[in-house]
Amino acid sequence: MTASPVTVEIVKSAPRGAEAVGVPVASSGPVPRQLGLSRAALSANGFDGKPGQVLVLPSATGPTLIAIGIGDPSELTANGLRSAAASLVRAAGKRSTIATSLADLEGVDSKAAGQAVVEGALLAAYRYIGLKTDTSGASTLSRISLVVGDKRTPGVRAGVDRGTVTARAVHLARDLANTPPAYLTARKMAERAVAVAAETGLGVEVFDKDKLAAMGCGGMIGVNQGSTEPPRMVKLTYTPRNPTGHLVLVGKGVMYDSGGISLKPSDASHAKMKMDMSGAAAVLATMSTLKALKCRAQVTGYLMCTDNMPSGSALKLGDVLTFRNGKTAEIHNTDAEGRLVLADGLSLAVEDGADAIVDIATLTGAAIAALGPKFAAVLGNDQAWVDTVRGASARVDESMWQLPLAKEYRKLLDSQVADMKNVGGPYGGAITAALFLNEFVGSTRWAHLDIAGPMDSDADDGWLSRGATGYGTRTLIELATAFVR
Repeated sequence: MTASPVTVEIVKSAPRGAEAVGVPVASSGPVPRQLGLSRAALSANGFDGKPGQVLVLPSATGPTLIAIGIGDPSELTANGLRSAAASLVRAAGKRSTIATSLADLEGVDSKAAGQAVVEGALLAAYRYIGLKTDTSGASTLSRISLVVGDKRTPGVRAGVDRGTVTARAVHLARDLANTPPAYLTARKMAERAVAVAAETGLGVEVFDKDKLAAMGCGGMIGVNQGSTEPPRMVKLTYTPRNPTGHLVLVGKGVMYDSGGISLKPSDASHAKMKMDMSGAAAVLATMSTLKALKCRAQVTGYLMCTDNMPSGSALKLGDVLTFRNGKTAEIHNTDAEGRLVLADGLSLAVEDGADAIVDIATLTGAAIAALGPKFAAVLGNDQAWVDTVRGASARVDESMWQLPLAKEYRKLLDSQVADMKNVGGPYGGAITAALFLNEFVGSTRWAHLDIAGPMDSDADDGWLSRGATGYGTRTLIELATAFVR
């Protein structure tokens, strides 16, 4: 669905054929002579070298020069380089070949710099064309040349290799979440996962409706009751020699969420519900990178895939479901379905003997109300593990904020006929949803990522492209590749 793969090369000087050359400019100090302009001339054109600023300088005889603001050099970080590379790609427009020395800037570790620049460029270049007959909006970027000195070349090259893998994984997650629901059912998602597993050296098992019923996965079966499309649970496994620990990732894969009997209104939010499988997409994309990145931990991924539809056979308010771990829940809102499918996945993760678990889901509107569209919510039962997850997200610039797993709210889930209800009332919905999930992880270290807010972007914004963001993919990759029990 995306453009052809972009070639990334490391060179000592910008190639003659480069159509655009990105020149980093700090907010103070000398201006690179290559630009041929003084700081006063740049300022007169509204460019002060601040982070995010760009100034395009076309040339009749050579490549277009693009001044890229990097701010105060002493404050430059890998995240700043990622954003600067994204700004460069956007400013370059339809130019297909770009060169820049961003990865050669001192002050940022060379490997981190190489990874960040490649990620920023490739993520900003992403375009989803899908079923359009007019493909003129597709990305035209074909080559990125990183101008790097001998001293930093080995580190930058290692970073480029990693960044290329992570960016392509995000492209996969975005492609999946952007795909219209009729073109990506639970069955088709499972088929795609099997293909990805074969390509990337993963073990894979697919569980159909009969197997799920036999396993006692009542959450999956219950949510799927109203649909003519059968569910699929996909288990992906990566097992290196002498693993440093066992991490299990559980992704919500509601391929389309109508709300069920608790039908959603026909609004812009409902129209995005093809993206309600973004958690499963992030898990699949993450798993696809582990062999290439030589991950040393054992990692298992569960994709909990079904749609949530209204019909004469659909789940009803007042119904009670029994989950894989034997616990029961009374249904008070069929649009609180994500936690029901995650419950079975979390139960299986505990049975697998996980040292730690992360679930990732577009779970609640309450998380968006609390944190807006830029931040995911993170909650968990072990503060050290939550801090580890937050640290991973900070390193890759995927913003998240911790909400409390407030045990005093657990009584809001009390039911007269089952172990709990699936909703806890009008307030604190992100917290009560996490408290529901907490019932299925026992004493295993666990973190819950509610990505309902950052699952999509309404416009191109830095390294985010309009549409599905693939949020969480790079955080999970960072987490898995550094995991130690």
